[in-house]
Amino acid sequence: MGEGPDPRLIQLVMALRGAGVTDARVLGAIERTPRDLFVPEQFAGRAYEDRALPIDCGQTISQPYVVAMMTQALEVDDRCKVLEIGTGSGYQAAVLARLARRVYTIERYRTLLKEAEARFAALRLTNIVTRIGDGSKGWPEQAPFDRIIVTAAAPERPDELLKQLKDGGVAIAPVDAGEGRQALIRYRRKGDEFVEERLFDVRFVPLIKGEARAL
Repeated sequence: MGEGPDPRLIQLVMALRGAGVTDARVLGAIERTPRDLFVPEQFAGRAYEDRALPIDCGQTISQPYVVAMMTQALEVDDRCKVLEIGTGSGYQAAVLARLARRVYTIERYRTLLKEAEARFAALRLTNIVTRIGDGSKGWPEQAPFDRIIVTAAAPERPDELLKQLKDGGVAIAPVDAGEGRQALIRYRRKGDEFVEERLFDVRFVPLIKGEARAL
């Protein structure tokens, strides 16, 4: 018989529910995704705290509350083809993979992508497609996407990515809101128009344009 879920994971899910994450499918995906696999070994003891933690290449793994709220706001179902910009540790992609038909994820740091791919393999998540590259350009060869999620802060509305969204699709992105603040924005595509909704303030590493890094 296998062991049950980590009690710390159950406690985290309960805390997220109490904090306003109401989508049972999102909570179930987080409960089935052991966050300790996605953090550096020295932070394993803090993996289930509701806080961001540092990972390699000067990046971070997002706070579980932010991951859950972004996932909930994305309105993913099992028919969705999702594009993620910024694989990082792979945690957000792993959560999405339990909800979506397929997840396409781009990372500019080779070290991070290789580590994330190993985690996906360990969890037997076979519906994630990875790519090393400039996330700001999206993945035009695979467009259009039903959903797009950006896990780094864009300096302005990410039009290059929004063009790769299907009509009726939804995108979530942190965007510079001035005065050192970032706002999480939800975009809904209606023909050639994008309806914007500001959700809440966040803090992400910046979205960097340019060639991928060999680090």
